[in-house]
Amino acid sequence: MNAPFLARTGTRDPFSAFLSDLDSEDVARAVASELGYPLERIHNGGVRYAVQSLAVSASPSILLVDLSESTDPLEDVNALAEVCEPGTMVIACGVINDVRFYRELIASGIHDYLLKPFSDEQLQQAVVDAQAAALGARATEVVDDSPHVITAVIGVRGGVGASSIAVSTAWLLAEARKRPTSLLDLDVHFGTAALSLDLEPGRGLTDAIENPSRIDGLFLERALVRATERLGVLSAEAPISQPLTGDGSAFLQLVDELRTATSFTLLDLPRHMLVQHPAMLQDVANVIVVTELTLAATRDTIRLLSWLKANAPSSRVILIANKLPVPGSEEIARKEFESSIEHKLDVIIPDDAKIAAQAAKLGKPLAEVAKGSKTGLALEQIVSLIAGDDASPVRGSRSLLGRIKDVRDLLPRKKAE
Repeated sequence: MNAPFLARTGTRDPFSAFLSDLDSEDVARAVASELGYPLERIHNGGVRYAVQSLAVSASPSILLVDLSESTDPLEDVNALAEVCEPGTMVIACGVINDVRFYRELIASGIHDYLLKPFSDEQLQQAVVDAQAAALGARATEVVDDSPHVITAVIGVRGGVGASSIAVSTAWLLAEARKRPTSLLDLDVHFGTAALSLDLEPGRGLTDAIENPSRIDGLFLERALVRATERLGVLSAEAPISQPLTGDGSAFLQLVDELRTATSFTLLDLPRHMLVQHPAMLQDVANVIVVTELTLAATRDTIRLLSWLKANAPSSRVILIANKLPVPGSEEIARKEFESSIEHKLDVIIPDDAKIAAQAAKLGKPLAEVAKGSKTGLALEQIVSLIAGDDASPVRGSRSLLGRIKDVRDLLPRKKAE
């Protein structure tokens, strides 16, 4: 799925072209005639004329647009994205023969790029490929009718590894489960989601916070940075000298737009945002609380669980103990910890500094590096809880996934003394 032109169904012209030279127009007419497209939709004029025309008329299913007279093709493509309706498959043509330029066009959402002059066969093949891509995307929309699941990941203290778990969980949902997944890192100044995946964060999140009115499907697809084909990341590295302000409406709008774009959304949610924007959890199905077996974490876990009970009663809490040291070296024993917080640990992730360091060094999620290890198996257990792999009810949970599974069934049972 390429940003920002998402394929959707709808009634529109099947094909339009905006071209800057007669030879290209002749080729387009020949192909349009062969495929049964109306010839009057082939216009003289390049991308600028296309932007002007589509600003006041419906965009077609397949759009051929000429970039050869543009002084800033990428900027003009962005302008085109602003006026195109979702569902337009864009084929660009031009005279720039550069691999980097081609990759930038594809990353911006262009389906294909033809170098001028192009032949009838080249254009027809590009159009046929665009038709197939559009049909494939629509088929995916029809088949994937499962409800969108939002999961928030919150660390009770800094350094417990909540961000690493959020990244790994999102990556596993996308790559192991093959489900379209979005990861929203809401720590706009110090977030590490993009860094953990060796990505440039982009300006999408800061733009959304500063201009919530701009948020829509097209904006979101342009703002998401693709970690993989199925995993999109929205994060920021805002200057710490420039605090971002807002009432939280931008975050709610982003989450709402993500519902139609992906099957799962992971929110890497800093603790301070719970106080500032408690409405963030109003539609969250799961809240993953990441803690550690220390005295300070015990206190903060108690406070956070109490807050969630009062402010997010319908969200299912999944409690994870991360970086568990070898038995006997922990600050607080597991039994004592669980007794103090009056809540069982659902998943325990062992402390493996070597794997964690390797993941950071490679710019890969912990789950990818830890495959087959105890750490990797624990991370997969989290995904099973989110995805609802069993059908046991959870007592006291009213969320959709909470009603169909019991996290306690996944815990190792104690031997009889």
